[in-house]
Amino acid sequence: MSAPPLIFDRALHRKRLDRAAGGYARADFLQRRAALDVAERLEAIMRDFPLAVDLSARGGAFREALAAGPAAARIGTLIEADLSPRMLGGRAGPRVVLDEERLPFAPESLDLVVSTLGLHWTNDVVGALIQARRALKPDGLFIGAFLGGQTLTELRQSLVAAEAEILGGAGSRVSPFADTSDAASLLQRAGFALPVADLDRISVTYEHPLKLLYDLRQMGETSVLAERHPKALTRAILHRAFEIYSERFADPDGRVRATFEIITLTGWAPHVSQPQPLQPGSAKMRLADALGTVEHRLPGGR
Repeated sequence: MSAPPLIFDRALHRKRLDRAAGGYARADFLQRRAALDVAERLEAIMRDFPLAVDLSARGGAFREALAAGPAAARIGTLIEADLSPRMLGGRAGPRVVLDEERLPFAPESLDLVVSTLGLHWTNDVVGALIQARRALKPDGLFIGAFLGGQTLTELRQSLVAAEAEILGGAGSRVSPFADTSDAASLLQRAGFALPVADLDRISVTYEHPLKLLYDLRQMGETSVLAERHPKALTRAILHRAFEIYSERFADPDGRVRATFEIITLTGWAPHVSQPQPLQPGSAKMRLADALGTVEHRLPGGR
């Protein structure tokens, strides 16, 4: 089996997260939004999860969101995990530094795995999901949120336009994100049952595009593409990109928009108790009879 393509520099990503840890709370609004959504989804699931893991825990937003709602009573032990040791510092509770691409958990040892805004930095998302599914007990639950395809589309377009204008061509400076249409298939390919994918699109406004870049740095979400851009990002390119950004994506009040998409995946480790699809030809009633209509054969049909 061939190795997955190396898209991201994971060591550099860890350094960026370590650097962001000290001021992460100043720009953690996306993480908190995703964590709150996951906690609210758990409120509707009336079952206990004795052992749970929070991948990409960052500043602990999921633990805090969980504690504020009724689902907390149904979670036994919550292990917070992160690629960055500094992100996990300064708080109590079980914690483990790990790489989402190489999970250390024993097969069928966990009841719940959640991931909030970390999987979009893995080189092999399906491989990471397979590891999570194997770590879950049968009928264990996975809920994962990651950034989707239209995230930072305004910044991407502005940088491409500025480079094309100044250099006569453009390369990639913003990390690629998965499209919503492909999201549910990721869970299916990883072997999860009952896969569901939802999209939350958020528009954030900034006084200036530079403020957006500052937030991305504070989030630890700046690009860590393994293949570096062949041309340095000069002040001239950045200045022109900011001009284009303001020209194309400013609101009437002068503030510029930044789009973020959060795709949330929900899937279950397979178990015999789960609903199973019917075999072809096993239906006990014709669709026409169920709808009370008359079935007409097409010319030449059988």
